[in-house]
Amino acid sequence: MKRAALLIALVAASTTLSACGLRPLYGGGVGGPVQTMLSGVEVAPIPGENGWLVANAVRDRIEATRSGTPAYRLEIKLDDRIEGLGVRSDDVVTRERRTLRARYQLIDLATGQTVLDATAGSDAGIDVAGSEYATIAAERSALERLSGIVADQIVARLARYARSSKTK
Repeated sequence: MKRAALLIALVAASTTLSACGLRPLYGGGVGGPVQTMLSGVEVAPIPGENGWLVANAVRDRIEATRSGTPAYRLEIKLDDRIEGLGVRSDDVVTRERRTLRARYQLIDLATGQTVLDATAGSDAGIDVAGSEYATIAAERSALERLSGIVADQIVARLARYARSSKTK
């Protein structure tokens, strides 16, 4: 009896979900609208070590199917800050927060117009160790992680833009 009720509930839920209009973002695979658009994006160089890390992380995520001449240019400006949070009574910082923010613009190379202007960002906590080398290594490791997180956010937003612009 319980199984029959559960089966009826599952069938009802599945018909409701199928009618909600959800579609896979990367539907269509390599020939789909998202992959087609992403393969036509070139990433403009970003100055500094943090820029190199973010640009490479974005390129790694979108250049899997890169081909031909680019249709778009992605310009990214970064704001990278480290600030002390935990301070002992003798004014020694014991905890830091590294914040990486990116403002990015997707420019249509055919028209020169900015078709997407958005921001992405994340932050990470860093324990300040007694060793200066360990603290620098922790700051660098945080920057590498943040670069990947910001790149994921940027590529996800580009994919949503590609999906929405193809369905209009």
